[in-house]
Order: sequence, then C-alpha cells, then structure tokens
Amino acid sequence: MNQLPFEKIKREIIVKREAQTNPSVGHDPEKRPTELLLKYGVINLNKPKGPTSHMASDYVQRILKIDKAGHGGSLDPGVTGVLPVALERATRIVQTLLPAGKEYVCIMHLHRPVSLQDLERAIKSFTGKITQLPPVKSAVVRKEREREIYYFEVLEIDGQDVLFKMGCQGGTYVRKVCHDMGRMLKCGAHMAELIRTKAGPFTDKNWVSLQDLEDAYGYWTEEGNDKFLRYCIRPVETSIQHLPKLWIQDSAVDTLCHGASLNLPGVVKFESAIAKDDMVAVLTLKGELVALGEAFMTSEQMISEEKGLCVKISKVFMLEGTYPRHLPQKSSFDPL
Repeated sequence: MNQLPFEKIKREIIVKREAQTNPSVGHDPEKRPTELLLKYGVINLNKPKGPTSHMASDYVQRILKIDKAGHGGSLDPGVTGVLPVALERATRIVQTLLPAGKEYVCIMHLHRPVSLQDLERAIKSFTGKITQLPPVKSAVVRKEREREIYYFEVLEIDGQDVLFKMGCQGGTYVRKVCHDMGRMLKCGAHMAELIRTKAGPFTDKNWVSLQDLEDAYGYWTEEGNDKFLRYCIRPVETSIQHLPKLWIQDSAVDTLCHGASLNLPGVVKFESAIAKDDMVAVLTLKGELVALGEAFMTSEQMISEEKGLCVKISKVFMLEGTYPRHLPQKSSFDPL
C-alpha cells in the first residue's frame, strides 16, 4: 500500500501521570463554536484550474468575509487538487504542511513510443532520492537539490500517455520529473495533467470546492444552518495529524501561552517514537492545540526521567488566559 512517511509510523500513547481537565474552560475541537472555526480553522480545498494558490486563498477570504487566509503548499495555476487553506490565527500552521509529503496523480505524455521494460527501468531510477533542478518558472532559487520520491505507481498506459501516482517529498516538481524522465528515455516527455491528492494529512477523500464553501456560508448566514459549513471548515487540529504529540495538564497551559518552554513535569501523556529535534504538537487534555515546538527529549527519555526541558516552544496558537491560573466556574474559552 502506498503511504507517505508519516503514515507508516505507528505511534502509541504513553501515560506519564494521571490528570483531569477542568470542564469549565476550553472546548473539544469538534465542538468549537462555528464563529471560532472561522478564525481558527482549516479548509481542505480542491483548487480549481486557473487561479494561483494565492488567488484561491484570497477567494476563501472573500467568501468567508475574514481578514486573513494562507495556503499550505503552492500549486501551479493549471494544477488542481488538495490545497489546505488556514484561516485567521490558524494561518501559522501552514508552515508545518510545507515539508510534509505530497501525493499526485499525473498524466505524462511521451513524445514517442517506448517499451514497457524501458519505462519500468526509468521509473525505478526515479524512485528514492533524486537530484532535481527546479524549473525556470518556480518559487525557489534555481539550483540542484535532493528530493525523495517515496513511491511511483503506473495506473494505466494509453498509447504514449502514462497515468501514474507518485508520493514525494514536499518541494518536488512533478513537471520536472516528467521532463527528466523523457530525457532519460531519449524520447522527450511532458506533464499533460496533474492533480494533487494528498498534502500531509489532507487528502482528496474529503476536499471541498469554492462553490461548496460559498453555498455553506450562505446556508449559515441566511438560514442559520451551520452543518455544511462545519463540514467545510475543520478545526486547526486537523492539520497536525502528521506530527508527534504531547498532552499537558491544565495548570501548564497558560505558562506556555506566555512563551515559556515545556518542562517534563507539565506533561501528562505523549506519543511514542518522538526523536530529539522533531517538531511536535502540544495539546490540552481536551485535544486543543496550544503550541508547536522542538523536542528536546526522546520518548524514551520522557519515560525514564522526571524533570528537565522536553519541548522548546516556537509557535503559540492559544491565547493567554484561555486556561487561567485560577479557573472560572463557567467557560470563557476564546482561543483568539
């Protein structure tokens, strides 16, 4: 089965200490009020052919009448498919999606017929680590760089058109893969059609269109029905499925919101297979994203040790005072 690297990692939750969360503050992300989803959510957009990724994000911003939206991983105007678009305060999450693995379905047109044996040989040579020079028109400095292709599966061959599925490291140019493969085969080739079907944890299984989003927003604002809008806009926590996670006790939340790093006594549970320097997500016991940071301890160290710095926080998502030191009796949660 074709899987991106993070999909192959099987993690277990390890409980460090027992703790309860106060129900008077915070929300289960799935129960976050719709008004807050507009400021703290992510849309798995099926980008149409024509607009740039930036234009697609701008369309989302105008449909929802919000001040800010950002996308996780550019697609060329002629390319369709998965484009995560984060809203308002959640826009900082897109940086975690840029290096995440991507999956594409592509039609490569060969400029003259080649044998199946030669094609299979070329595909094999393009699986694994490759060196790629970005196209002339690209968003990065044009110099050779190493990228990894995790899997390369031919789905169908129709004459000189090859339909294939490819999982690759973020920043891999599929157009250049087709061109370089054509040169290797000495027949020439170009990318005729491209759809992105995965971007990190987002897939084509539940994407929505700009029209879906506009209709859903209309149902909510005009008829008070938010069911479809809540399907279109997912909690920001949807974006961290590919990251290792730690859960902290309520009393540690506000300290992190003020910019402190996370020490081991504040950790209630964590996932296995965390390596030093991994980017990790820090969550409340209700599953709310508090912050992202760099792991200073492995999972094994967190099991055996009782104190010390375990995560150096780099991005805080939850606002100060969301989990106040002296917790109120009624919820006043607002992550913004």
